[in-house]
Amino acid sequence: MHGCCSKCIAAPPPRYVKNALSFLRPNGWWITFNPTRPNSDGQGTRGGVFILRADLISVEVRGLLQSVARAVLLSRRGPLSEQVKRLEMLAPAAAPPPRRLPMNSRFQGATARREIEFFNGLGGFAKDGREYVTTLGEGQWTPAPWINVIANFSFGFQVSVEGAGYTWSGNSRENQITQWSNDPVGDRPGEVIYVRDEDSDELWGPTALPIREDNAPYVVRHGQGYSVFEHSSHGISLELEQYVPLEDSIKISRLKIRNLSARARRLSVTAYVEWVLGTLRGTSAPSVVTELGTETRAMLARNPFSTDYGSRVAFADLNGRQLSWTADRTEFLGRNGTLDNPAALAGAMPLSNRVGAALDPCCALQTSLYLRPNAEAEIVLFLGEAATRADALSLITKYRSIDLDAVLAAVTRLWDDVLGTVQVKTPDRSMDIMLNRWLLYQTLACRVWARSAFYQASGAFGFRDQLQDVMALTAAQPAIAREHLIRAAARQFTAGDVQHWWLPPMGQGVRTRVSDDRIWLPFAAAHYVEVTGDLEILDETAAFLDGPALHDDQQESYFHPTVSEQRATLFEHCARALDLSLSVGVHGLPLMGSGDWNDGMNRVGEKGKGESVWLGWFLYTTLLTFAEFAERRGEGVRASAWRNHAADLRESLERTGWDGNWCRRGYFDDGTPLGSAGSIECRIDSIAQSWGVISGGADPAHGAGAMAAVDEYLVRNEDDLVLLFTPPFDKTPLDPGYIKGYPPGIRENGGQYTHGAIWSLIAFAMLGDGDKASELFSILNPINHANTRAGMQRYIVEPYVACADVYSTPPHVGRGGWTWYTGSAGWMYRAGLEWILGFRLRDKALVIEPCIPKAWKGFEMSFKYHSARYDIAVENPRGVNRGVTRMELDGDTLTAGTVRIGLNDDGVIHRIRIVLG
Repeated sequence: MHGCCSKCIAAPPPRYVKNALSFLRPNGWWITFNPTRPNSDGQGTRGGVFILRADLISVEVRGLLQSVARAVLLSRRGPLSEQVKRLEMLAPAAAPPPRRLPMNSRFQGATARREIEFFNGLGGFAKDGREYVTTLGEGQWTPAPWINVIANFSFGFQVSVEGAGYTWSGNSRENQITQWSNDPVGDRPGEVIYVRDEDSDELWGPTALPIREDNAPYVVRHGQGYSVFEHSSHGISLELEQYVPLEDSIKISRLKIRNLSARARRLSVTAYVEWVLGTLRGTSAPSVVTELGTETRAMLARNPFSTDYGSRVAFADLNGRQLSWTADRTEFLGRNGTLDNPAALAGAMPLSNRVGAALDPCCALQTSLYLRPNAEAEIVLFLGEAATRADALSLITKYRSIDLDAVLAAVTRLWDDVLGTVQVKTPDRSMDIMLNRWLLYQTLACRVWARSAFYQASGAFGFRDQLQDVMALTAAQPAIAREHLIRAAARQFTAGDVQHWWLPPMGQGVRTRVSDDRIWLPFAAAHYVEVTGDLEILDETAAFLDGPALHDDQQESYFHPTVSEQRATLFEHCARALDLSLSVGVHGLPLMGSGDWNDGMNRVGEKGKGESVWLGWFLYTTLLTFAEFAERRGEGVRASAWRNHAADLRESLERTGWDGNWCRRGYFDDGTPLGSAGSIECRIDSIAQSWGVISGGADPAHGAGAMAAVDEYLVRNEDDLVLLFTPPFDKTPLDPGYIKGYPPGIRENGGQYTHGAIWSLIAFAMLGDGDKASELFSILNPINHANTRAGMQRYIVEPYVACADVYSTPPHVGRGGWTWYTGSAGWMYRAGLEWILGFRLRDKALVIEPCIPKAWKGFEMSFKYHSARYDIAVENPRGVNRGVTRMELDGDTLTAGTVRIGLNDDGVIHRIRIVLG
């Protein structure tokens, strides 16, 4: 028994237990008889028998012990030897049934063709860009999973065109209800809805996975806040609609079934879910305990071993219609069984109704229905989680009686309100679709709420990441931006540095030497105040964090910090971030630390001497902006110090950052230039050039020259790419960091990194080159990468959301990388709306200064300002890039040179006319 622990739950009288102990101890068994603490000295013991009295432990504790036990033996079943023999004699798990032959007959279903835009052989846009419709015909699959991310602030799911995906609650990484997978080949689903013909034994479903049929197409519609799957075969029309409510932690799957045949049909519907209740199913499955709620007959599941979510209760329910069920995955799939051929659905036997602990956990709920010809029925699956068992039952009861159409209407109304704040109509239809619907949806639903997608289940807030995301929301959803600014401030240590990322709700995360994180707080706060006029936010208070400082040889540390008793205003949080960022190296430039915006350059300055040119431009503009706030608050000393430092930075950037034709990227610890014409690799890096212009700090001639170099070396029109830098790191003896571990041309290592490429677009617009800015927007627009069959097969990823990176080297030139969970969505939205179309909200005023292609004759915008609406028409009769020569408001000509219009919340539709010339 060395190294092995056995726990005995003793139900006999105490006298029996005393006699048993007197026998066992002299024979070498280490035994404790304590219902709450196995070892009285508090030290762990390797091996032993722990006897717990059944009358002194709760039913919950007994279930917990059974859930983690590898064997459960009951004394009433006889001696151990007999129990083992009986186990050996038990029938094994059912073998998988014979493979079902695919259907060859063709049935004309109810999936009517729709007029769609930018069709590429698989899909295109419908409903004025509100939906992306994919049709999978015979032998067709998406080249990579094309997903939708659907979420509210605390709950959500993702689902691919083929029907795979996962659901989470609270945290998309730490508390997965079903398993997240990023296998682009298998794309195995963790949730399935099966339909079975009880007369013919035919089995199929509304989605292409796990059972694929080629006898009829699968039509999938991804929209904002919902996805719909349509498939008609076997004489049955199926439509599956999935969404989540605005607030509650529940996924609603509505399967609408219609009998298209001329005969009555007996069908069964089985919903199957593989419980995770953690991060990895292989880790959490042994501790998952299931039960059937006697009040609702819904299946409940919990993982009491989960540190942060152990008290929460997940649930699945067929709207009360389940007739049989099982929580045993082995029973459902069979031995070596698969999702496309589960053993439990091979015959007419109902499920076993088995639930409890010590199972291979799943949830299978089954119901049946009888449909006459042309009759319809709806089966609803609820999947969710609540804080307690009582809350779970209450949520189930609520949604069994709620108007589900009204729930969906509320969801679509929310997204129409958010995304409809600003609508545009330009000569570039692909730009319209992305600006009007998909980019802002991607930013809020995926980046801010879900923080998860196919290529990463993060669950974390990145300090710099979501601060940039909410900057795109300041006009449409200022309350969300405001809330996150305060949330981010509360992740700052008293010394002024911040958590690089943290996991809600507990806040564990990583403390690093990354140099730019903290500066994004004042940068984003300044933008929020400029857009909303909400100066009061600077007086909102938030606590600091306490935790161990990094050692001299330590680049990062993951731990759970404590909340400090020290609190400060948002202004003070921002000020500490700036005060901590004033150290410079021998070239007078900011220290890079363990990375600036490009995390992959984490060894350029790991010894504390490496410097960053990009960080210099970024810090320069932030210092000047925040000095104005300091001045207003009577902090003249700080304001003066920041302005003086900004002036010194500008001088150093021009003196030691300029390389002759463009700006260097920085310096290694040993003083070797990075991003210089003399560099073997990474000769020119785009963000050091673009931010010289964006910051307003670069010498005008140098700024224009640097962006000309970007156009010459980094914009590859023949491949529709805008590179981050070139050449990629590969053979240089220099060690910039983990970026060199990426193959050349992949992600940050010399590929198109869309986030940085958008900054180049913005810089060109600020220089007045509307043609180049629009050209780059077109290159970066995912629609244009996949608007043909050939383009779609090269690009492979979703054509309707921003992509983090595009590969730049053979054989994968033009292949999309990481989609959905990328900060490029928010920046792309802002680049198109603010810098090309020139729309800028400034408190209670609207500033419009477009920078457009000369070929555009004009464009239109509509802006909802509270109860009022402003319809804006921009005319370009002289074919210029920029320059407002005339502005009218409701027919009245405004003073020459005016680009700023006061806004009124008056319920009136106002008309603005702008003439460029």
